[in-house]
Amino acid sequence: MITVNNLSLQFGGTTLFSRVDLQFTPGNCYGIIGANGSGKSSFLKILSGELEQTTGAVEIKPDVRMTVLKQDQNMYDEFTVMDTVIMGNARLFECGKEKDELYLKEDFSDEDGIRAAELEEEYAELGGWEAESDASQLLQGLGIPTALHHSIMSEMEPRQKVKALLAQALFGKPDIILLDEPTNNLDVGSVVWLEEFLMDYEGTVIVVAHDRYFLNTVCTHIVDIDFEKIKLYVGNYDFWYDSSQLMQKLIKEKNKKSEDKIQELEEFVRRFSANKSKSRQATSRKKLIEKIRIEDMPASTRRYPWVGFKMEREPGKDRLFVTDVSYSIDGEKVIDNVSFTMNRDDKIAFIGENENTITAMFKILAGEIEPDEGEVKWGVSTTQSYFPNDNTAYFSDNELNIIDWIRQYSEDKRESYLRTFLGRMLFTGDDVYKDVKVLSGGEKVRCMLSRLMLSGASVLLLDQPTNHLDLESVAALNNGLIDFKGNVIFTTHDHQLIQTVANRIIEFKDGNIIDRAMTYDEYVESVKTTVE
Repeated sequence: MITVNNLSLQFGGTTLFSRVDLQFTPGNCYGIIGANGSGKSSFLKILSGELEQTTGAVEIKPDVRMTVLKQDQNMYDEFTVMDTVIMGNARLFECGKEKDELYLKEDFSDEDGIRAAELEEEYAELGGWEAESDASQLLQGLGIPTALHHSIMSEMEPRQKVKALLAQALFGKPDIILLDEPTNNLDVGSVVWLEEFLMDYEGTVIVVAHDRYFLNTVCTHIVDIDFEKIKLYVGNYDFWYDSSQLMQKLIKEKNKKSEDKIQELEEFVRRFSANKSKSRQATSRKKLIEKIRIEDMPASTRRYPWVGFKMEREPGKDRLFVTDVSYSIDGEKVIDNVSFTMNRDDKIAFIGENENTITAMFKILAGEIEPDEGEVKWGVSTTQSYFPNDNTAYFSDNELNIIDWIRQYSEDKRESYLRTFLGRMLFTGDDVYKDVKVLSGGEKVRCMLSRLMLSGASVLLLDQPTNHLDLESVAALNNGLIDFKGNVIFTTHDHQLIQTVANRIIEFKDGNIIDRAMTYDEYVESVKTTVE
């Protein structure tokens, strides 16, 4: 159990949260949510002891073992994958290392023998003899084959390093697991495995995630950071969302009734305060007005942008023909003789473990690179707009402010129009004069989405558009893509976005594709069946 008492955190005079009292108990999974900058990761760091709170205390019993998903991918580069995972139980790893070093001594003494016996007993109690097999099961579940288990971490690809660090956090049945964005860069099979692992886990799990589907699947409670408070709700993300919307609605309705009553009483006072026969009633109503309280709606840290896409013209029957396309990266053929046709009503999700392959396909479709072989042919009446995975070229050497930057992509150049448009994307007041080269990751994504909305294109190409977005912005994008009447080809780690937008899944695997006219949930079920 973790007990949080009167906790607060301030940065530079700004209060992120205060007077927090919570308990986290075994057998539950707690999802931490909140707007970007609200303090989600900071709260997790306070729980782990990495960050010191301003006031209050976090109480964890001394014999409780806690593990944390490490964020530094290069932290264990000198170790093997297997050792990295076993380090999730630091005492077990140290015990095994000391024991092995003793047995390698040439002058092995009686004292060494006594110490070795003590270590053997402790090692067995900690599960040392099953450590490698347990670690191997975790790694295989996350998609790292046994052939790589004794490889050096520095030789692993970034996505494999992430999986090894995740396996480290899950290793050895810790009492408490803290996970910050555990689904980032995981393929579908690994996410499915992780969801099932956490649902069966008997300890305490506390997780920060932007994946709504993941939060709905694994969480028994939601920890909401908003209004400079942290509140605990029973249920998953959807239950929290519906409850919070209902609460806001009830408060608004109550305030509306209070406002109507105040207006009625004020009108009576105005009409009869000078009338002697009614003056007593007017005075009593004036006192009543003073007693009616309008509940202040706290200024939420959540901000909801508006995302909507509209075609300038309806394209004809022919949309897209990809014929025998091949492409190599550093001598390796990552796209091998790929062909597919996009139909009138298609909204296609690209998925696959190799994100470089998918990005290459997007660049070929967008005309940024030429395929080594094959042809891409767009219908003559289609127009395309491309959201790249890496938007650096649009911002890094750019001296424009936001309003002048977006003016480049708008037919209507009036400042009043552009300010109204940007306001819907959460750029208000003097924000529109901020230099684009200093924008945060989320702000740049909102600029790029604004560019897409102004394009009027009939086909949207989106390579990881949810990166850097908070849950509110992801939901807005999700709704915009559902409502869009044109074609969409996209890739994302957000399960719910794929499930609610795509009607066709194209999986890139070993250079080829598996083309399936199905929903994402149907695809995931097919993956589960294959694994089983």
